Parts: sequence; C-alpha cells; structure tokens
Amino acid sequence: MSPASSAVTIGTSDRADWSESGCHGELLGPQKTSADAVPRTARLAKFHVPEILFGPGSLAELGHCAQRLGGRRPFLVTDPGLLEAGWADEAVGHLRRVGLRPVVWSDVTPNPKDHEVQAAFERYAESGCDVIVGVGGGSVIDAAKGVAILSGNGGHILDYAGVDRVVQPIPPTVMVPSTSGTGADVSQFVIVTDTTQHIKISIVSRTLVPDISVIDPRLLTTMPEWLNAATGLDALTHAIEAFVSRAHNPLTDNHALYAVKLITGNLVRTQVRPKDFDARLAMAQAALEAGMAFTNAILGATHAMSHQVGGLLDAPHGVVNGVLLPHVIRFNAEAWPERFVALGAAAGLPTAGVPPHEVAGRLADLVRALADDLGVPKSLTSLGVAGRDVPVLARTTLEDACMATNPRDVGLRDVEKLFREAL
Repeated sequence: MSPASSAVTIGTSDRADWSESGCHGELLGPQKTSADAVPRTARLAKFHVPEILFGPGSLAELGHCAQRLGGRRPFLVTDPGLLEAGWADEAVGHLRRVGLRPVVWSDVTPNPKDHEVQAAFERYAESGCDVIVGVGGGSVIDAAKGVAILSGNGGHILDYAGVDRVVQPIPPTVMVPSTSGTGADVSQFVIVTDTTQHIKISIVSRTLVPDISVIDPRLLTTMPEWLNAATGLDALTHAIEAFVSRAHNPLTDNHALYAVKLITGNLVRTQVRPKDFDARLAMAQAALEAGMAFTNAILGATHAMSHQVGGLLDAPHGVVNGVLLPHVIRFNAEAWPERFVALGAAAGLPTAGVPPHEVAGRLADLVRALADDLGVPKSLTSLGVAGRDVPVLARTTLEDACMATNPRDVGLRDVEKLFREAL
C-alpha cells in the first residue's frame, strides 16, 4: 500500500479538486449497496488530527489530558535541553498536581536512534507506565511514538518501516511540541535512524496520530537560533510539499497555504526577537497548520532526500530541507508549474500575469533567500556530503515512503542530479 492510500483515498485524478473528479451536476440520493450495484464514488479524503489545545499557558492542562486518557503513571519522554530549560519540570508538576505519578526518560538525541527507542521502551515496560507523554521537539515526539509502537506491537522499531505496518493499537499519547516546525505532535509519521545502515526510516500509520496535542507557544522561546531556523524551514517544506502532493485535497490545501503565509511573514521575526508574542504565536500556528496538511497529504522528494542525508550525517533535518527545497521546487515545477502559483501568492509574490513556471522559480528563490536570512548553508557539501555519497543517497531516497506522493515521477538519475545540484 502506498503512503497516499494511508493518507487519503484518491479518486479519478490524483491532481484534481473534488469538483474536477468526474462527478458533475447534482449529488445522488440513496443508492443500492449490493455487490453488483456499488455507486461510483468521486474523490474522497479522510482528515485525521488529534484533539488540540492551543495557546500560551496550555501546558497547565497536561495533567488533565493524561488523566482523561486513563493515565495513572505517565511515561514522560523528553531530552536534556528541555530538562535544562525547565519545561520538563513544569510538565511533571502539572502531572503530579492531578495525582499522577510520572516516570521521566530523557536519553533522546537529535534524530532519534533505533537503540534509544529500544532503551526507552524497556524502561517504559519495567516501570508499569500507561499513557505516553512527549515534551520536546520532533526527535522526542518520534521517540515517544516509537515506545508506543513497541508497547502495542512488540518486535524492533525498524520492523515497522513503511506504510501501515503498525497494526495493533498503541497506548494513549499526549504530545507537547517545543519547536515550531516538525508537526510530529499531529502527524502519522515516525522517523528513526537505523544506526547500522546509517539511514532514516519512515514509519507511517494512522495509529500514530497522537490522541492530544498541547501547543503552548511559551516553549518556543527557549529554542536556540539554529533550531528555530531548522524547524521553521521544516514547517515551510511540509506546507509546500503537502500542497503539491499527489494526495492533496481541499481539506489539506487551505492549511498548507495559510502555513506558508504565516511562516514567510514571521519566521525571521522570531529569529530576531525570540520572545515576540505575535510572531511566536504565528509560528506555533504555522507549524500546526503545516502539520495537519502534511500528515494527511504526505510529502515528496525533498523529505525523501533529506531523510537520507540526515541518516548519513546526523544533520539537522530542517537545515537539509532548506538546502534541498529550492532545487526540488524547480524540478517539480517543470511538470506542474500551475500548482505553484497559489503557493507563490501565499508567500507574498506577485502572480497576476506572471507565467506559472516563473512564479515557481521566484518561490524557489524566496525559499533560498529565507534560508540565507536564517544563516542556513547554501550547499550539502558544507554539511559534509561528498560526491561519492550521491549514488547511495539516491538509491535509498527512492525507497523512502515520501517519494510516492511527489507530484512528478522521479527516477534514480533524477535524484542523483538533484543531489549533485545541491552539493
């Protein structure tokens, strides 16, 4: 099964809006449902998101959230940075305030490793915990989801690479993002580093959408500049790739476009003024909007390529996206430039009377300019990728689940060319 089938049911045209899917005129009334009289369906979509608590101070509701899900002994996954910043302690306090007895696990590093997930699960199992709480960035939340996968399904985390392989129910999950970009708190994705093969694997399953996401913009104020830049560019990539995805639909499109507007208007402001209330609130919403878009529409070549670079070098995911995205925009626009016009408009570019391919090119330039403003390197070479790495990176890219929904068909030579352009 392809990632698109996990995200939505695609009808007669994977690029059409519902109004263009082949059913025109009036809607039909009740139909017979016998095996020989099944009505033809138009384009369908399923939009799956958690319960969401959003706003400054919402972390105070964490205890009630875990309690409502049946928690008695929550397993709180976090990392050393969140411990040092004080957010983990505040979260523990809110859990204890309602009578819960949390266990804290903080041995998670950026780009969570397979052995870290295994160690966290073993601690979860031996401590008799129930609800799983993640307080942190995408790495923490992915690790927390990994614990949930193993708790409900057993085996090793790498066994679940691909789409819809998590078939058994998992424990209830509550996620509290501390960055404005990964979307892990609302998504059906888990990304884990295979430390033997030095690649990142994607696990995609609707069971992985958290039960509750608690989004408190206060947590964003303690991000270091590099992380703010990386996660913001990650959110922008989510929005753009979701909008042009083969599995996009009107439910995801509006979220993607609004995310682009918010990010291009506020990301640099958060870098310059970390505690700017309006900018932080906007970026928190942007990450949420982009997350809701991509978890239902899936992604494309930028993420498929970025995952491989991250697995090879343990590099910041959003930074790699910032390098790759302009190249992928230009590549995809050669096949479908019209789709980039609305994205350009959302980013504030003039589009009236401008040829679509030119809008797409200007959008790619805007993304690169934004990355420059944030101090992101211009090339993969500056991150440590060498020409000799390209053949392996290209081969594993084609195996990534995100590639299935890229709007343009991609072959091995195409991916190699894109990597070399980005060196």
